[in-house]
Amino acid sequence: MKIKDLLTEDKLTVSFEVFPPKSESNFDSVKHATEEIAKLRPAFMSVTYGAGGGTSKYTLEIAKNIKEQYNVPMLAHLTCVSSTRQTVQERIEDIKNAGIENVMALRGDIPQELIGADRSKWDYHHAIELVRELKESNSEFCIGGACYPEIHPESANQKEDIKYLKEKVHAGCDFLTTQMFFDNNLLYNFLYKIREAGITVPIMPGIMPITNANQVDRAIKLSGSFMPQRFKSLVDKFGYNPEAMKQAGIAYATDQIIDLFANGIKNVHVYSMNKPDVAQKILENLSAILN
Repeated sequence: MKIKDLLTEDKLTVSFEVFPPKSESNFDSVKHATEEIAKLRPAFMSVTYGAGGGTSKYTLEIAKNIKEQYNVPMLAHLTCVSSTRQTVQERIEDIKNAGIENVMALRGDIPQELIGADRSKWDYHHAIELVRELKESNSEFCIGGACYPEIHPESANQKEDIKYLKEKVHAGCDFLTTQMFFDNNLLYNFLYKIREAGITVPIMPGIMPITNANQVDRAIKLSGSFMPQRFKSLVDKFGYNPEAMKQAGIAYATDQIIDLFANGIKNVHVYSMNKPDVAQKILENLSAILN
């Protein structure tokens, strides 16, 4: 099933993101975790892209396994930064051959060793180039893109960010998924601005359940996420107690999702961090709401 069709249905849904193993040694444990999440019957699942070398193949292996064994619609991530056009074309062919029809087109993070390097001869500089290539390679692909309620870290301001986002949508994005955020008002303000700018494709909010205190610094580093005082107080109170922090983090994420549903959002994407128990608890908390 194409994600864009699912997003136009008149029902509330929750989907989950998982990530592939970093090495063959932990492939089985990651595969098992993703299968346990698939057994929860989410609306769909996405698999992030293991950049470079051997790990990139695991993205497709995980996605193909879930699709074939559990019949859960899959969204395979694909990044292009520092990749050659030939490599990206090979990945696109692999996705086609695996029968995956949903692709998340991302620039990806610039490798640490290439920060500050001359990028003038790179084949790709922005996700929009990958979106266009996916569209040209297979017009049947359903293409997703990323958006940032709190502004892309490399954008000068939100106006510029929305301008480039609109160009990416016009290039072929069928839907957008947001970076994590912890204050729903940021999303509501962002939605108003992009709709005003003429961006009309479906937007899926991305929610990250913070289940241990160490995730907070990582979330801020990755996305520059604003942490509201209500959330900071939660971490201050329960961060030292792993079980209490886990329960509180799941409750906070659940509350965010309920508020989104109550304000007209129909589809929410949860960054599960490969934790089936967290995914299961969130769905249990929403059981009557989703039915």
